[in-house]
Amino acid sequence: MFQSMIEKLKERPQRIVFTEGTDQRILEASARLLADNFLTPVLVGNPDEVRAAAAKGGFNIEGADIMDPADFDKMNEMVESMVALRKGKMTEEQCRAALKKGNYFGTMLVKMGYADALLGGATYSTADTVRPALQIIKTKPGSKIVSSCFILVRPTASGEQEVLAMADCAINIKPNEDELVDIALETAKTAKVFGVDPKVAFLSYSTLGSGAGEDVDKVRNACAKAKAAAPDLAIDGELQFDAAVDSRVAQTKCPDSKVAGHANTFIFPDINAGNIGYKIAQRLGGFDAYGPILQGLNAPINDLSRGCNAQEVYSMAIITAALGLD
Repeated sequence: MFQSMIEKLKERPQRIVFTEGTDQRILEASARLLADNFLTPVLVGNPDEVRAAAAKGGFNIEGADIMDPADFDKMNEMVESMVALRKGKMTEEQCRAALKKGNYFGTMLVKMGYADALLGGATYSTADTVRPALQIIKTKPGSKIVSSCFILVRPTASGEQEVLAMADCAINIKPNEDELVDIALETAKTAKVFGVDPKVAFLSYSTLGSGAGEDVDKVRNACAKAKAAAPDLAIDGELQFDAAVDSRVAQTKCPDSKVAGHANTFIFPDINAGNIGYKIAQRLGGFDAYGPILQGLNAPINDLSRGCNAQEVYSMAIITAALGLD
């Protein structure tokens, strides 16, 4: 999966902003990306401090761009652009103050074309990564919300990889019907980036009417709307998880479904189910989990866990940059 993305990135090299340029994990991943020669890291921070931190860790970051908010020669232009984007919601003084911070400065680098993608959150909270993206990058045409998904990967007995997509596990707490539709359609697009032919299951405690309640109705209605919006996608629901993944159970509960028993793209009814579900798959199912991958933005921007390691930064950098190729 990653090799396929790397090959695409070698054909179309990208520049990716790291908002925390002095972080040892970021520097280690950046050195590896530079050695592999398919992504150019743009490290936000004071150049002397970034280079000193790299030297301390023994990381060769020759070839990376280091950009300092305190010494950016286009800062006035950047402030002017941000004031226009905020449309009266932030004054010039407020924008200038915000752009001293790596998260806002890095997001504006993407907006102004100095970079293609951004990966933050090694020290920033998810909110501090997502907020500038919403305010500056904004949602792409056709997307009403920003959502997230996790890609889960594990080896199979045949030596290949099983790849699943799960959403929304990190952003939308209790999405309504229309938001679930948006989440499903965006997650199907993300799944395709990872080589998955999406078979989308809207999950519930009910399978095609076996249960009742407001939560079931919400999922059932969202599924119907998603089918109408994307008739070429394989979508079904509401489905219990066992019916979605086990062909034997599917044959008993919903034998006419083209998704049940074969689902690989899972839409959870709310963040409680989604967050618990992906972590069960990760911890008990032997899957590696990549994400949260942000969906619906006008540019590829992703958030790291503050507990991440350098390998996770490296992997998420590849994923983030690859999302911008489609």
